[in-house]
This record gives sequence, structure tokens and C-alpha cells, in this order.
Amino acid sequence: MQGTRALREAGIPGPERDARLLLAEVVGLPVARMTLEPDLEITESQAGTFHQFLARRVAREPVSRILGRRSFWGRDFEVTPDVLDPRPETECLIAAALELPVPKRLIDLGCGSGIIAVTLLTEWPTAQAVACDISAACLAVSGRNATTHGVQDRLTLVQSDWFAEIAGEFDLIVSNPPYITDQEMTVLDPDVALHDPHLALTPGGDGLSPYVTLAKDAKAHLADNGTLMVEIGWKQGRDVCDIFMRAGLKDVRVLPDLDGRDRVVCGNKSSK
Repeated sequence: MQGTRALREAGIPGPERDARLLLAEVVGLPVARMTLEPDLEITESQAGTFHQFLARRVAREPVSRILGRRSFWGRDFEVTPDVLDPRPETECLIAAALELPVPKRLIDLGCGSGIIAVTLLTEWPTAQAVACDISAACLAVSGRNATTHGVQDRLTLVQSDWFAEIAGEFDLIVSNPPYITDQEMTVLDPDVALHDPHLALTPGGDGLSPYVTLAKDAKAHLADNGTLMVEIGWKQGRDVCDIFMRAGLKDVRVLPDLDGRDRVVCGNKSSK
């Protein structure tokens, strides 16, 4: 296939998959059907669009950015240049949260596209949630994703710098904050470095400053026996656990991703 060859020659990983996804979008067929259509004919206009998509992918724009959506936890979510492109690793946080008792009220801090809050609300039909972000553009995307998945009536959007504008208590506080270090930013994959908002990737320095803020302020906003749960970089488990324990959280633990690397840190507020 011409598209696969062009992507392979450009050094794009997974060229067959990406070419198939882009062509399926152009012709309006489910990607699973593409292998069943070996003699598929496309119009001149479709061919032009496909070559434009290929050129964007060769320039290291991710497929999700080209299509404007990302599949996450079995659902499609809108992504725009204003939000972090959701990573598969974040599904580990969802899986860990779903092991907890169903919360009455939860908050997603630094919500970006809203994938965490919206996904949890779809899985917990009795829960209420707040999604906050410092970016109004991110909140707009979160709102559209909530509407798409039918949870908009149970989600409140708040523009806030972490807890600054947040009131009340929550049974669950979740966050996937920026955590990439300055050193890691210098070798970051161009698919990420060139297309994700810098503010959503790194807080600078050692990448730990958001966890200090989250842990310090979480106790004032956690209900008794409530849980703070965050995604982390795979080298940050010990440091984030230490931050949580110094802030007075109990039962602090680190959970692995599917590759066995540290990915989620949890801590509880004691009822005593």
C-alpha cells in the first residue's frame, strides 16, 4: 500500500496501522472493514485528502490529532490542540479508581479533555463530578465530551488553578498532572513534544511540583476515608509516595501499569 510505504520510509512506527486508520477515515468505513476491501476504489478527492493526512503524519502529527479524536476505555473522545492527547497508561488510573467504592462526589484536577471525569461518570451512573482546569479551552473540550457521553448533567466545570477555586469535599480526587522532567523533555518523542500543550506535559525541574500542591491541599478537600489518586511518571513512584506521606495521607501505595512500571500513587485521608 502506497500510504504504508510512505510512512515506513519516513520512519513512522506502526505504518500499516496508521495508514489504515487514515484511509478508513477518508472513505468513511470502520477500520475493521479495511482488510476486507482489498480492491477498494477511492475518488480523486479522497485520494487528495489521504495524501494530506499522510503528509501530516510524516511531519509527526499523531493520528489522533489528525482525526480529532482518541479512543480511551472503549469510547471516543474529542481532542484538540488545546488538550493533552490521552495516553493508554491513563487507563491504569481508571482501572484503579474502579476498584474503590462508588463515590458520591469526585473531582478531576487538571482535566484537559475530561477523559478521566467523563469515563468515571459513565462507569458510575450515580456519581457526581467536578472537572477543573486552568484553561478555558480545555474546559470547553471537557464539556463537549461530557455531552457526547451523556454525563453533562452530573459534571460541573470549574476554571481553577488546582484547588484555588474549589469548594467542598470529595470522596475521590483524581489527577493526571504534568510530570515530565526538564531532562526528559529534551528527548521526548516528537509526536508528543511538537503537538501536546507544553503546560500539560511538564511543570519544569524534576516534575514533582504538582504532586506537592495536590498532596498539601487534598486533605482539606477529601471527605473522611476519601482517596487521592494520581498518575505519575514511571520513575517517580518513591518520590510521590514520600510527598503523600509527608502531607499526612495514609495507606499510601504505588500501583503498576501493564508493563509492571510504577504508574499510579494513591493515598487516603483517615477518618480519625
